[in-house]
Amino acid sequence: MDLELLFINFPYFVAIILFSMGTLIVLTQTNLIKKVIGINILQSAIFLFFITVGNIEGGVPPIYDPQFPDVLYINPLPSCLMLTGIVVSFSVTAFALALIVKLYLFYGTICTPNFMKLK
Repeated sequence: MDLELLFINFPYFVAIILFSMGTLIVLTQTNLIKKVIGINILQSAIFLFFITVGNIEGGVPPIYDPQFPDVLYINPLPSCLMLTGIVVSFSVTAFALALIVKLYLFYGTICTPNFMKLK
């Protein structure tokens, strides 16, 4: 019974592990590119969690078919919101990398402790 419960909740465990990994990377790394990668891992964990919450076991995509009026549909709202989130995360990542390039050109480094020394 315990192993079956683990397989049912597997996406939640993966989301928790990814979120923890991303948080650890963001908090411990001094390299700004590694921090951006950690933020992307965090965002992927959130996307996985919301998509998993929106899924219904035995559900079908929400496309109406008049032949089957009593079909159980999955919730399309989390998928739509996560599609928007993916676009926003791509934009934030591109903007952060552009800022990192400018910081590197100005300071000559991308490690955060060196910024205060160079100031």
